[in-house]
Amino acid sequence: MEKSDNESKDVATAEKGEVDAVSEKEMMERGNWGGKLEFILTCVGYAVGLGNVWRFPYLAFKNGGGAFLIPYWTMQLFVGMPLFFMELSFGQFASLGPITIWKINPLFKGLGYSMVIVSGLIGVYYNVIIGYCFFYFFSSMQGTLPWSHCDNDWNSPNCVVDSNVVTNHTNLTISNGSTISASEDYFLNYVLQMSDGMENMGALNWRLALCLLLAWFVVFGVLIKGIKSLGKVVYFTATFPYLLLTALLIRGATLDGASDGIKFYLTPDWNRLADSEVWSDAATQVFYSLSACSGGLVLMSSFNKFDNFCLRDALIVPLVDCLTSFFSGFVVFTVLGFMAYNRQVSVADVAAGGPGLAFIAYPEALASMPAPTVWAILFFFMMLIIGFSSQFSIIETVISSISDEYDWILRKNFRNSTYFRVSLCVGFYLMALPMTTNGGIYLLDLIDTAVSGFPLLFVGLLECFALNFIYGYSRFSEDISMMLGKRPAVYWRFCWCFMTPAMLFTVIVFKSIQYTPMASGSYIYPDWAQALYWLVALFPISAIPGWFFFHFLRNGGLDLLRKLSSPLPEWGPSLPENRTGRYAKEASEGDVGKDNPAFQGSDNPPSYSDTVTTKM
Repeated sequence: MEKSDNESKDVATAEKGEVDAVSEKEMMERGNWGGKLEFILTCVGYAVGLGNVWRFPYLAFKNGGGAFLIPYWTMQLFVGMPLFFMELSFGQFASLGPITIWKINPLFKGLGYSMVIVSGLIGVYYNVIIGYCFFYFFSSMQGTLPWSHCDNDWNSPNCVVDSNVVTNHTNLTISNGSTISASEDYFLNYVLQMSDGMENMGALNWRLALCLLLAWFVVFGVLIKGIKSLGKVVYFTATFPYLLLTALLIRGATLDGASDGIKFYLTPDWNRLADSEVWSDAATQVFYSLSACSGGLVLMSSFNKFDNFCLRDALIVPLVDCLTSFFSGFVVFTVLGFMAYNRQVSVADVAAGGPGLAFIAYPEALASMPAPTVWAILFFFMMLIIGFSSQFSIIETVISSISDEYDWILRKNFRNSTYFRVSLCVGFYLMALPMTTNGGIYLLDLIDTAVSGFPLLFVGLLECFALNFIYGYSRFSEDISMMLGKRPAVYWRFCWCFMTPAMLFTVIVFKSIQYTPMASGSYIYPDWAQALYWLVALFPISAIPGWFFFHFLRNGGLDLLRKLSSPLPEWGPSLPENRTGRYAKEASEGDVGKDNPAFQGSDNPPSYSDTVTTKM
């Protein structure tokens, strides 16, 4: 009887082991989205980020108010949406990440590496900003908001709580001798403990370092199982912020001066449309907002079913993204109008963009509202959710792209996958620690500016070229027809083959002409920091020609160059009687290079495919 029980236990143990092995194997499979809605919500969360809240409204105000919508929608229609549809189709057709997918053209695999490098750099500094949001979120849980007064031990002598004081929220520089608002003093001197320049990086800010660590713990916890866990989280992270934005808009609309803020936000200045910088800002914002050309769209669509109607998704997500940006402008400018009303100044004097809006101007307005603690908690919780919804997809892009490329190691079992995810999160955390020092905000601003400009534009331009001119539009459209049942409309062909690359090239040229040294307000970055800016900007771009030449030389390119560098048969003294020495010997044996297939007749020049064995 005892023997029978032992046998039963052995059988049960063996069955359990088989079940565990099967479940682990299923976990390591690349998998698909649980449904169409998961994919759309993930793309919405990926596209709708902090830039929609703090970047677009300020750009609209700065570049002509309502008139800015013309260049913005033009760039959306002819650059953003075409690239969005192209990348969704590309990834869905091959079901591969942005690196491995370049089996379509191994020489251009550097484009995939460039995309992943861009995503990695963005992921490093983006979590620092989420760390700021955590700092403010915890600080908001007080009866009296710490940035609402100047009675703290750390407040500077020139801190004032005065509705008429006007501070510069746009440029994060420390005031010298002039008055400074309580909210600006809190952010610069307490949260950042900001130094006077990048030359003085100072000590590590342990509060920010801990908030950053918490942000990376959240990222790892959500992404521990890849898209299987990400696909469930987005049901909350991609939808809940809209409830909070709506609540903030309703509250803002009831404040005095809200209508002035909205009027200021929408009033068009048509003269600004003649400024090329406005169009450049519109193009950069489209890239920044839609997260195009950074690998995420290719990766997310690669988890779709082959016959998913991705054209619908390519129209829905950019539209939602644009409307969210426009909607956020009302949320922001109703509150800025309230601030201007209290101070009896123009809205232009309190308008802000970037971190200055999220961590100085808006908190100052929140402190002036009834029940400020409640609204501060809601606002920074919303910022956390919006930030994480993008950050999850950014980091998963890096992880899954590398896992696809080295799947025999990283997808071998759950332990390897987990070790890799832990290692990457720890590595990125350590890379971001310098941004939590006293001068860290200068480094963050430098990397943000460098990554969000030229790298994305070059990747978009070369991606269009590789798919529609080298691989060929006819073949690419036929691939799309296999998925969707019909070829893309003429509009897409016009954009992919002409308009989109032309506009990208134009923006690159204008950005190059308009380039000015890095600065933050009156602070000009030192020469070594300017050099660092270009190193960061060129690092992702250099992966493209770097891989091209590496793969070319590795796969027979050296032999081909050697053969093409051999002398032609006609080389040597012109007259036969002058062909002495080695030329006489070669003449008797035959022509120089006779055995060289590169010169067996000028009508049949060698081709790369004749001499190169393609390898991956």
